[in-house]
Amino acid sequence: MKVAFMTEEHDLFRKSLRKMLDKEAYPYFNQWEEDREIPRDFWLKMGQNGFLCPWVDEAYGGLGLDFSYSMILIEELERVGQGLASGMCLHSDIVSPYISMFGTDEQKQKWLPGCISGDLITAIAMTEPGAGSDLAGVKTTARRVGDFYILNGEKTFITNGLTADLAVVVCKTDPQANPAHRGMSLLVVEKGTEGFSRGKKLDKIGIHSGDTGELIFEDARVPVANLLGEEGKGFYYLMENLQQERLIVAIQCQIEAEEMLRITMDYVKNRKAFGQSISKFQNTQFKIAEMATEIDLGRTYVNQLTARHLTEEDIVKEVSMAKWWVSEMAKRVAAECLQLHGGYGYMEEYEIARRYRDIPVASIYAGSTEIMKTIIAKKLGL
Repeated sequence: MKVAFMTEEHDLFRKSLRKMLDKEAYPYFNQWEEDREIPRDFWLKMGQNGFLCPWVDEAYGGLGLDFSYSMILIEELERVGQGLASGMCLHSDIVSPYISMFGTDEQKQKWLPGCISGDLITAIAMTEPGAGSDLAGVKTTARRVGDFYILNGEKTFITNGLTADLAVVVCKTDPQANPAHRGMSLLVVEKGTEGFSRGKKLDKIGIHSGDTGELIFEDARVPVANLLGEEGKGFYYLMENLQQERLIVAIQCQIEAEEMLRITMDYVKNRKAFGQSISKFQNTQFKIAEMATEIDLGRTYVNQLTARHLTEEDIVKEVSMAKWWVSEMAKRVAAECLQLHGGYGYMEEYEIARRYRDIPVASIYAGSTEIMKTIIAKKLGL
């Protein structure tokens, strides 16, 4: 589906990315899923080819491109697989922007070039064993002592958690603040920091090649110079970036739905039963028609919201709508496509099995469906 903000330059960017992925990702992705990790050298290849953080200002080594190029990256990485897209999109378009938006010039000079090259992998540490959607309920604390913050707490479900060189940690620098969110700050914790360790690698149902782990801080000594922005403003910084994060998830889910339909259409055209292709059965045709319609509706809405995001509109309500509806739609598509594959859909050698496993968490992370509906209701003045 052609969109107005995509130009010939975008097409060239996409072709170049696809060429690289055809050579460096598609042939190895199933092995990465088995190994349960994306090799570090692939991150470096992405960086060398200009496919990490392309939006970063040229002054820090970036290409100075807008979010429309990030959209291409999200789409093409997701076509390979969610395990590849989850960590790279988070690094490139969710975590690194915090450094760019709220970091000092010194912090940008120190970290952004590595984020672009792939030498530095980033993570954002929000979720805790006892705090997920309720961000103001985080228990991790940072107490200032001289030129350091003493950081204590535990984070879980952290994408890129075990490989990250930099973790943007959501913590409370004023645990007594009322309301609680006014005491929250963002600290950048670097690999090798005294008192910072990794917990276990979490064993997930899907997204196997994606790294998800635990981070532990036991009197970790974080330099005051690693504070992002101002003390007590962390919650507001998070809210400012969540619009883009949720748009990214909607784009990822849209691609998952499109890919699942594509591979299922190929399957039903070639699979025969009762002497004919199962694509000839009315039930199959109706199911495909229903999915194709929902997928087209999702694509139209996602494209429209991306165009509005590019002009920096406040579309928190609409992005929340897209995040919940497209993620739930992709889950419906996964179930229908698996059913149309019959018994073969339950076999790991068929791609639909992996995508069926990968998609459910999209309606949970970056704000669950229930949280999205709560935001929408609030924006509607209910």
